[in-house]
Amino acid sequence: MSLAERLARALTEAPASPPELLTGDMADTADGVVVPGAPAAVLVAITDRPEPGLILTLRTDTLRQHAGQVAFPGGRIDPDDTDAVAAALREAREEIGLDPARVVVVGTADPYRTITGFDVMPVVGVIPPDLAFTPAEHEVAEVFEAPLRFVLDPANQRRASQEWRGVMRHYIQIDWQGRRIWGATAAMIVNLSRRLRWT
Repeated sequence: MSLAERLARALTEAPASPPELLTGDMADTADGVVVPGAPAAVLVAITDRPEPGLILTLRTDTLRQHAGQVAFPGGRIDPDDTDAVAAALREAREEIGLDPARVVVVGTADPYRTITGFDVMPVVGVIPPDLAFTPAEHEVAEVFEAPLRFVLDPANQRRASQEWRGVMRHYIQIDWQGRRIWGATAAMIVNLSRRLRWT
């Protein structure tokens, strides 16, 4: 069975609502009604190799939001995007030069509400190993690959906290080779690990 088939099967056979998923600020309400966030999508690109890897980006220090943070390629869903998959593939092409034709989309993971008000849909795809990426100069400082098994392992997902806009926020952090994967990106990785139970 190929990696794409294994992932697709794991996503479709997982419980509809696995226990203990991280939800970010999905519970934010106004007058008891959930307030929708801005729709966004990210590409969870997994390399097809004997020990699969996860493609991540380091954002430049000059960005207005999330400067210097590790993130998945992705962003807001535009009106011209047919769906979250199209948005994730478009953003990956714009941010790291990934040709959508090289991505085998296997499904979507659990949506996540960020503290900055985005409802993010993670789109899971498999790509060939060792592709040459072209980072968008003003947006992406670096593209790197972290071992999938390492980031999905709960032993490497530690809880941390810090104050943000006067409020103490609690989050997950994954440290790999001097890179700090945290916040929404780490939370989506944790949710994927809990859905796949792949450690």
